[in-house]
Amino acid sequence: MTVPTARATIRVVKETYCDSLKLLVASCTMTAIDGVEWAGAVMGTAAGLARLADAGVILTDGPRANDLVLAVVTDDQSTAESALDAGVEAVFQADASDATPGHVAEAPRTIESAVAQQGDATVAIISVPGAYAALEAHHALGSGLHVLLFSDNVTLGEERELKERARDLGLLMMGPGAGTAVVAGAGLGFANALARGPVGVVAAAGTGAQEVSTLLSRWRVGVSHVIGVGGRDLSADVGGLMAMSALRALDADPGTEAILIVSKPPDPAVAKAVLAACGSTPTVATFLGQSELEAPAPAELARTLEEGAMRVAELVGAAPAVVTTGLREWVASQVSSLADERRTVRGYFSGGTLCYEAQLILGEHLGAVYSNEPLGPDLAVPAPAGSHVLLDLGAEEYTQGRPHPMIDPSARIEVMRASARDAEVAVVLLDVVLGYGSHDDPAGELVAVCDEILSDGGPRVVAHVLGSEDDPQGYSEQCAKLEAVGCLVTETAARAAYAAAAIAARNPELTER
Repeated sequence: MTVPTARATIRVVKETYCDSLKLLVASCTMTAIDGVEWAGAVMGTAAGLARLADAGVILTDGPRANDLVLAVVTDDQSTAESALDAGVEAVFQADASDATPGHVAEAPRTIESAVAQQGDATVAIISVPGAYAALEAHHALGSGLHVLLFSDNVTLGEERELKERARDLGLLMMGPGAGTAVVAGAGLGFANALARGPVGVVAAAGTGAQEVSTLLSRWRVGVSHVIGVGGRDLSADVGGLMAMSALRALDADPGTEAILIVSKPPDPAVAKAVLAACGSTPTVATFLGQSELEAPAPAELARTLEEGAMRVAELVGAAPAVVTTGLREWVASQVSSLADERRTVRGYFSGGTLCYEAQLILGEHLGAVYSNEPLGPDLAVPAPAGSHVLLDLGAEEYTQGRPHPMIDPSARIEVMRASARDAEVAVVLLDVVLGYGSHDDPAGELVAVCDEILSDGGPRVVAHVLGSEDDPQGYSEQCAKLEAVGCLVTETAARAAYAAAAIAARNPELTER
C-alpha cells in the first residue's frame, strides 16, 4: 500500500518484520536515489511512528507493530515510487551465496531452529527491538551461544541478569548496544579488516575499540580478539560483569600476550574492580575521564586511546611512533592567516568514544567544552556563545528516523553546513570511520562541505580517519581525498584533538603533547 501524504509518500508492507540492520539498509538505499530529500524505514510500532513524526511524516491510518513502513520525501511521485521499490527490494534481497540451485531453505524463525539448521554456530548476533531483545538473548544463551546484542533499549536490570547468566554459563554476553567485535578474526557489527596478532581488546566503547585495533593493525602488531561488552558494562548498575569475563577469557587464550581495556568514563569503583580482576597477562587500561585510579601489577593505566595502543604494543615488543612530523609547522602556517576572532572549536563526530576523548584533551588545554554527550551535566548543550562545542552525531537525538552517520553522512553534512562557518569558529574537528558496515566512501561524501568550510578565510579542518589499509574503503585513499581539499589528517584521534587545540589557542607546541 502506497499513500502520498503532504510531500511524503508512505508504503506499508503488511506482516513484514525487519531488524534494525535491515531498516538501516532500506533507509540508506532510498536516500541514495537522486531527487530524494529524506527517506526512512521503520517498524509500525509506537516508537517507529514517533521517529517518522519527528521527521514531519504523519500517518493517519496506523499500521500494526509487525508492519514495515517506508517513507520518502520528494517533489516527484515517480521518484518516490522508485525509491520505495528500491527500499523494499533491499529488505527482501536474498543472499545468493546461501542459495542452492533448485532449493530454497526455509528461514529459521527462532534461535533454536537456527541452531538446529546450522549446528556449528557458536555466536548469535541479535538485532531486534529492545522490548524483545533480552528474551532472544536468553534463548541464545540457553542454546550455548555467545551473544553479540546489537539492540539497545534493554533495561539495566535485564542487562545485569543476562550477564550474570552468561558468566555462570561460561559464555560472552557482548552488549546490549555492542556495535563491534572481532572473534577469532571474524568481524561482527561495525568491524574493521584487522591483522591478526597478540593483543586482545576488551571494550566498553565501540569506536574506542575500532580506534585502538586499527592503530595496532596499521602498526603491524595486530589483535587476537576484540570483545565489545556494551557501553554500560562499567556502570555501577552492571558492575563490569562482562569486562571481567572477557579478561578471564583473554587471560586463558594462548594467542593473547597482552590485553588493552578501553572504556568511556566508567564508575570509579567498578573500574577499580575490573583492574583487580586482571590475571597474569600484562594489561593496559584506558578509562577515559578517570585519572585518579592506581593500577595493580601487571596492569597499568593510559590516558588516551593513542597512549593505550602504544603502551600495549610496547608490551609485545613493538616500538610504534605516532607521526607528528610537520604538525607543528602546519598549525603555525595556518594560525598566522586566521582571523583573530576565530577562537573556538566545533567537532562533528560519528564516533561517541572519539567525541569523549576529544572533550578531555580540549578541556585540558582550552577550558570548558560543551557537548550533547558531555563529560559532566554542567557541560551539556546548549552552550553559551563563544564556547567550544563537540557533538556526537551518532547519539539518539540525531539518528531518530535516519541512519547513523557512519552509514549515511548526509545528516552530519547538514549540521556542518548550518554551523561550521560561524564567525567565531577557528577549527572544525572530524572523525571518518571506515570498515564493514560504514559508508563506502565517507571521505568522498565530506570533501565538498570541507572545501566550503575552508573557503574565503573560513575555519581550518582537522580530521582523523579511523581504519585499516585493508578496509573496503582503503585507509590511504580516504586520507588523500581529505588532504586534497586542504584538511589536516592526523594518524590518531588524540593527535587530531591536540592539533585542534593548538589552532584555537594559537599554540603550535600543543601538537607535540
